Amino acid sequence: MDHLIPAPVRTGGGGSRGGFVLDGATTLTAGPGTGSTERWLRTTLGAAFGVPLAPSAPADGPANTVELRIDPSLEPEGYRLTVAPAQGVRLTGGGPAGVFWGAQTLRQLLGPHAFRRAPVRSSSTREGTTSMEIGFTEIEDCPRFGWRGLMLDVARHFMPKDGVLRMLDLLAAHKLNVFHFHLTDDQGWRVEIKRHPRLTEVGAWRARTKYGHRASELWDETPHGGFYTQDDIREIVAYAAERHIRVVPEIDIPGHSQAAISAYPELGNTDVIDTSALSVWDTWGVNPNVLAPTDNTLRFFEGVLEELLELFPAETSPFIHIGGDECPKDQWKASPAAQARMAEAGLADEDELQSWFIRHFDGWLTARGRRLIGWDEILEGGLAEGAAVTSWRGYAGGIAAAEAGHDVVMCPEQQVYLDHRQHGGPDEPMPIGFVRTLEDVYRFEPVPPGLSEEAAGHIMGAQANVWTEVMQNRDRVDYQVFPRLAAFAEVAWSRLPVPGERDFADFERRMNTHYARLDALGVRYRPPTGPLPWQRRPGVLGRPIEGPPPVV
Repeated sequence: MDHLIPAPVRTGGGGSRGGFVLDGATTLTAGPGTGSTERWLRTTLGAAFGVPLAPSAPADGPANTVELRIDPSLEPEGYRLTVAPAQGVRLTGGGPAGVFWGAQTLRQLLGPHAFRRAPVRSSSTREGTTSMEIGFTEIEDCPRFGWRGLMLDVARHFMPKDGVLRMLDLLAAHKLNVFHFHLTDDQGWRVEIKRHPRLTEVGAWRARTKYGHRASELWDETPHGGFYTQDDIREIVAYAAERHIRVVPEIDIPGHSQAAISAYPELGNTDVIDTSALSVWDTWGVNPNVLAPTDNTLRFFEGVLEELLELFPAETSPFIHIGGDECPKDQWKASPAAQARMAEAGLADEDELQSWFIRHFDGWLTARGRRLIGWDEILEGGLAEGAAVTSWRGYAGGIAAAEAGHDVVMCPEQQVYLDHRQHGGPDEPMPIGFVRTLEDVYRFEPVPPGLSEEAAGHIMGAQANVWTEVMQNRDRVDYQVFPRLAAFAEVAWSRLPVPGERDFADFERRMNTHYARLDALGVRYRPPTGPLPWQRRPGVLGRPIEGPPPVV
């Protein structure tokens, strides 16, 4: 019980041996509203321990039963977990999500073998199956924040569907409940749009890829690409919903759009450059080719979003992310058509033209019962009422947005960009950015000091961001994300002291157990002693930034 991650609000009980044992005789009692957890327990713990978890009713006797129920007096994501030798397991949630998060705690209590896909049998295990005894235990828990997320960039390097489903399982295991799905960028368009088939026929593929930082002289000459069919997306969304994870799809507007322009050149600023000569971008950085502010562009992306809203239902995806970051204004300044649009709309400058884009889609989404969210650049030129902000350039954008009454997700680059390197040593593969150690992430605080009480109420939570320019495959993503995501999960879930007073030594002690869970899950994390030989990338240029990151 003292090895749980994230740390619960309150624990009690002696934890002595000789208590509840999950075995072939254990039954499962599921009350109304707990069906998703019932299914998850059977498929996950049932497989790990080789037990059926047969259904039972409360009257069948409590001694060897896992009972799931809902008590609305608890917080919706809160839960109460009681394990008693004579009573079995009682898992009560404030809502279906609370029951599910309590099941994640139960899985951790059952030991690392609970994270395997089949039982590890030996002569020493009870009745030939893996089993674990849990002594008397009482846990009460609920999350600090309602938004506990991870953003995964699948545009720079495509992650096949099975890898995405696996990542959702890893989020659930850490009680994270938001998956920000970065589906489009200059380097690739990753979602099928039936009315615009060239977005994936052309925009999903690039001829080659820069290997390392954009200043590197190395190239991977293998064509790269891929996309999710609409049925793939429906499967991903349904899989996430079963795990009480909301999916936030991102379609980048108006910058980071070269892949879309390469497929449909009329979307670009054709009066400035020959957009028909553009291909899907093969390197990294901020791209100058942005969308043209035309009625045709608006109608095109309204069509994209119409299909997207059908794929991402409101109950699982109330927010739609439209990017809005890193949009150079040079082409608009040189474009007679863009200048005419500014004059027609009474816009003072190109920042207001970007705001014109954002406001249009904010109104369009609001009329359809959704909320727009974008990177903090959408504050420039004025932000539509109801729009929310993901604050990535530091805290400042989030502070400004929250003080102005907008909801905010804190994800400052200097603190929780997991593509940043984990150590200052020479063996870190393709080292990018500041050194952000496990302890650094553990001391991240989503609510900056000095924020007014009213503004602090607009901090919906936090997310860690994973940009994949230098992450060519799943193993590289694992290396950058873990174990730091475990530290982030505790920051987002648990009510921790202020950063300087957090007990990192205790977290490290609990991580010693958590590494065994990650091993059982097959996660290729960065070992605490440094990268293994096969995890290094000697000679591939990165972009390390020396010194501590600024607090901005």
